[in-house]
Amino acid sequence: MRAEHTTGKSALLSPQPCPLQSEKEISANPTPTYACDERSSTCPSTLKVSLVVTVLNEAHSLPALLDSIAAQTRLPDEVIVCDGGSQDNTVALLRAEQRLPLRVIEAPGANIARGRNLAIAAAQHPLIACTDAGVRLDPHWLEHLCAPFTLDNEGRITPHAVAGFFIPDPHTPFEVAMGATVLPAQEDIVIRRFMPSSRSIAFTREAWAAVGGYPEWLDYCEDVVFDLALRRRFGEFVFVPSAVAHFRPRGSLRAFFKQYYQYARGDGKANLFFRRHLVRYSTYLLGLPILTIGVLLGSSPVRLLSLGMLALGAFAYTRGPYRRLRAWSASLSPWQRAKASALVPVIRLVGDVAKMVGYPVGVWWRLRHRHTLARLEHSTLP
Repeated sequence: MRAEHTTGKSALLSPQPCPLQSEKEISANPTPTYACDERSSTCPSTLKVSLVVTVLNEAHSLPALLDSIAAQTRLPDEVIVCDGGSQDNTVALLRAEQRLPLRVIEAPGANIARGRNLAIAAAQHPLIACTDAGVRLDPHWLEHLCAPFTLDNEGRITPHAVAGFFIPDPHTPFEVAMGATVLPAQEDIVIRRFMPSSRSIAFTREAWAAVGGYPEWLDYCEDVVFDLALRRRFGEFVFVPSAVAHFRPRGSLRAFFKQYYQYARGDGKANLFFRRHLVRYSTYLLGLPILTIGVLLGSSPVRLLSLGMLALGAFAYTRGPYRRLRAWSASLSPWQRAKASALVPVIRLVGDVAKMVGYPVGVWWRLRHRHTLARLEHSTLP
């Protein structure tokens, strides 16, 4: 889950992180896939790993994350958490943690990208693993995520980046439907196009610096832009599907709408996925009205053709979610499975509407800040 940091316009447009001294610190690709099991060797003992996390008002979810970190079969050599100005008990919980070599950086107002950059800049080790509040890590997550990293004959770390995976961790039938609708299964992944979430990724500190870090001018989709920069610079990620972070889906349509609105707004700001958004607008604003008119007003052949195309579109629209729902709903009662099945098209529709509302907002923001963004992208991207 992405921690929902907010920040003012001037902070979003700041091209460089402020010096760490201004933050308050408290002690507290030959083969794109990599199969791991419990006998897999981890990265060499000389390669130490720093685990970085960003948080904001996560007192409710933080204990589960900390417990899962403490239970890792390969413990991180340090944990650095950047707090964006929590008003709840988050920082107190972090200060009280005794099981882990944990440090906290308090950076009120920092967005997610800035929080990650501050944490990575403070890291002492050459490997960086990232996760988020709101997840629960599999006990072998860090061990498997680190396993592909080795030293070559010249002492350089290879590969530059490793992609872990994440799966839904639903607590309610609604969340089962949400996970099946919006989160991919492992068999859905096309490795050459896969861009990992920063809730389950590892990379070298050198690679992070080479691409200019996470883009601090973005409040959302910062991990997508970072992934694209890594892929342009170093090629495909090594994919380790057994490095699993368990991620709880949004628990209501309102929260889901907000999440996807923010993601789409981030797409617009970063000029991402224009064709995908164009196809969505074309489908809802042109294709669907034309077919509806054909059903209601067309002659019999036109009506049948329109109905057939609508049915085919509905099948394509929901085939993947229903396939995943069948696999993930075994623990539900028949009534709960029926309810989850009915929710799938509703969730798809709400998500698409949120994207169509959020994307032009982001595009308008990008147009208003185009001159500043041109300078930032030139200075921070390879």
